[in-house]
Parts: sequence; C-alpha cells; structure tokens
Amino acid sequence: MKSIIKSRAACMVLVFIFHLIVVCNGEEDETMGAVMEKREQEALYFVIQGFVGKWWNGSDLYPDPCGWTPIQGVSCDIFDDGYWFVTELNIGLIHENSPSCVLNMEFSPHLFALKHLKRLSFVKCMVHRSHPVTIPTEDWSALSGSLESLEFRSNPGLIGEVPISFGSLTSLQSLVLLENEISGELPTNLGNLVNLKRLVFSGNRFTGQVPLNFGSFGQLLIMDLSRNSLSGNLPLTFGGLNSLLKLDVSNNEFEGDIPNEIGNLRNLTLLDLSRNKFAGVLTKSLQQLSSLRELVLSRNPISGSLMNLEWHNLQSLIILDLSRMMLEDRVPESISELMGLRFLGLNDNNLTGELSPKLAEMPNITAMYLNGNNFTGKLMLAESFYAKLGRRFGAWDNPNLCYTFNFSSTSHVPFGVKQCQGLVNLYATKAGTSSKLEGNVNEVPLSVASGEHRRNEISYAYVVNMMLLLLFMASSK
Repeated sequence: MKSIIKSRAACMVLVFIFHLIVVCNGEEDETMGAVMEKREQEALYFVIQGFVGKWWNGSDLYPDPCGWTPIQGVSCDIFDDGYWFVTELNIGLIHENSPSCVLNMEFSPHLFALKHLKRLSFVKCMVHRSHPVTIPTEDWSALSGSLESLEFRSNPGLIGEVPISFGSLTSLQSLVLLENEISGELPTNLGNLVNLKRLVFSGNRFTGQVPLNFGSFGQLLIMDLSRNSLSGNLPLTFGGLNSLLKLDVSNNEFEGDIPNEIGNLRNLTLLDLSRNKFAGVLTKSLQQLSSLRELVLSRNPISGSLMNLEWHNLQSLIILDLSRMMLEDRVPESISELMGLRFLGLNDNNLTGELSPKLAEMPNITAMYLNGNNFTGKLMLAESFYAKLGRRFGAWDNPNLCYTFNFSSTSHVPFGVKQCQGLVNLYATKAGTSSKLEGNVNEVPLSVASGEHRRNEISYAYVVNMMLLLLFMASSK
C-alpha cells in the first residue's frame, strides 16, 4: 500500500514539474507544434542550392529548417497563420563552417517567393573574378513589403550596375553594397527609399554625380560613398540630412567648394571628405558642427586661413586631419582649447608663424603632425610632451624652426628639428681696442658647433680668471 502511495506521489511531482516547464516556456511550447509551409520550405531549399551547388540536398540534411534541424544563416518567425516563414537569409562565408558559394552559382527566382524575408545578405559569396555574377534586375519589387536590410559585402566577382528595381524596396532601412565591383551611376530612384537609415556604397566602381534626391533621406544616419570614382559637386540638398551622424565621401573625384549647407548637419559626428578635388577655402559653417568627433579634409586643394574659424566651438573633436592641403597663415591658439583632441594633422601645408606652447597642454593628444610647413622660431613645448609622443610628434621639414631645451634624454629630441644656435659674440676690451670673435654656428654641423661653443666658453672663463687674479695681486701690493 505504501509503495502505491509513493508511486502516486512521484507521478504527481512529475506532472507538477511538467506543468511548470510548460508555463515557463509557453512561447517555446507554441513553436513545437508549428510547421513550415511546404512552398516556403521548397523555395528555401532551391535558393540555397542555387548558391552552394546541386550536391546540397536540403530535404535530407535539414528536414525541419526552422525547427529541430536549423540551417546556419537562416532565421524564421511564426506568423498569424501559425506557419514558420523565413525572415533572415545569410549566404556566403558568414561563419567558419558556412558552405561556400560555387563557381556556377545562380540567383534562384525562388528567392523572391520568400514573402516574409526581412534581412538578406551575401558575404564573400561571389569571390571569383573569372566567373563574374550580376545582381538580378527584376522581381525585387516582390520583397518591397517586407525587406528591411539588403547587403552585398566583399564580393569581388559581383559586377554590373545597381538594379533600378532596388528603388521599389520602400521598406528598406539598410542598403549596403560594400567592396564589390559594382559600377555605373547611382540610380536616381533610390531616392524613393525614404525609410533608409544606412546607405553604404563604399569600395566599388561607381561613377558620375550623386543624385540631388539623395538629400531627401530624412531618417538617414550613415552615408558612406567612399572609395569610388564619383565626381561633380556635393549636392546642396545634403544640408537637409538632419538626422545624419556619419558622412564619408573620401577617395573620390568630387570638386568645387564644400557646401555651406554642411553646417546644417548639427548631429554629425564624422565628416570625411579626404582625397578628393575640393577647392575654395574652409567654410565657416564647419564651426557649427558642435557634435563632430572626426573632421578629415586632407588631400584636397583647399586654401585659406585656419584663423577664420572658431575652433573652440568643436569641443567634441577627437580627430582633426587637415594635412596635405593648401592652408596658410598661423595655427590659431583656439585649437589648443580642444581638450578631447587625440590626433592633429596639419602637415604639408603652407602654414607659418610660431607655434604656441599651449599645443602641448591638450591632455588627450597622442599624435601631432606639423611637418612640411614654414613654421619659424623656437619650439617651446615641454619635454614631457616630446617624451609622451615620441615620433608621433612631427615637426621636421620646417627649415626655420628649432628647439631650445637641453633634454634629459636624446630620445626626447624632436625628430628632424635642429637645436637653436644664435651668434656667439665674445668681446675683450683693453686700452680702447676690442677684438670680436664671431661665428654663425648654424653654418656648421651641430656636434661641431656645440664643441666649439664650449671651447670658447672655457677660453673666455680662463681669461677672466687670470685678469681677476692679476687685479687681486696688484691691489695687495
């Protein structure tokens, strides 16, 4: 009798535990009974097989791709009809054990039957330049109601132009075409993608001008058009990208002035216009970008004076790179008020004047390049500053610049800068006559000049001491 009671108690405990598991994992329990719609499952198999090869038999390898036999790179969700549907598909070498795409890969038309697909990416899939692949030009409109993210990354075998039908993907929030071989002009109808938050076309072969309606992306946070062959002026409409955080158009062939409208982008944290053909002068509107952390304008034939901007307005700056331009005049002391600045690049310009000792007082500076200018006078920066930066402080190639300190270590001497050496004038006067020892030690090597100067000092001291001794002896008599 006791054994029966114990058995019943054990059963009740098991039932109670099972009930707890069901309650705590109710959401998982709902998915246990869900199945994948047959057409959706077959479409998924055909799509993957088109990229990885005919050998791939999805029905045998992954009979339940959204359940107990998940496919790497595939994510699913249950929708109102109670069926699993594919919401994310990543093709290519996403993970170490992901199957690679075959030479004769193809875009299966079944891709556009995945009606709930939200995120689609191709990473290192079309890698064979000898077997180039183009993006399908049709059917993308079938995904217009669902697709939010579309990415092609690191596909050197992907050629051709951006399909015009991309303009129909009005639900897109992220469009990334990064490091492929896509060419042609930027389609104007991409301006229809008003929900875009990220637009990255970096590292391709795009040509032509940026469409004016690219300034209509009111929600855009990131625009990266770098490393292409785009040309013309930056559209004035860019001033309407009020949400923009990062704008990178570096390594192109843009020309003309930097638009004053850039100053409207008050949320901008990165502005990189480097390695283009921008000309004119530094626009004062840059000083309105109070959120800016990185300003890179290097390698553009931009002229003008740094003195015209109120640099202290840019207190968020961490990187300021204005190297290899055509800037003139002095370095304003207000730059030394940028307490967060870590990198300052002013090298290879036509800057002149003396350098303020306050430049060494920026607490976070780790690299400062002033070389290749026409600075004059004496470097009066603290030895601790030279010790901290080492070779990351560049002041060489300024013929009329010199340093004054006798450093505690030769490693602290600013590289490529000579020691200040003035005229050495020694006078000895006797009976109305004078002799003058004069030498410009800047005309001889530093080591020789220093030794000669020391010998002159010793000779002068010896003469003075002897004269004092003779006077003392004469007075004692």
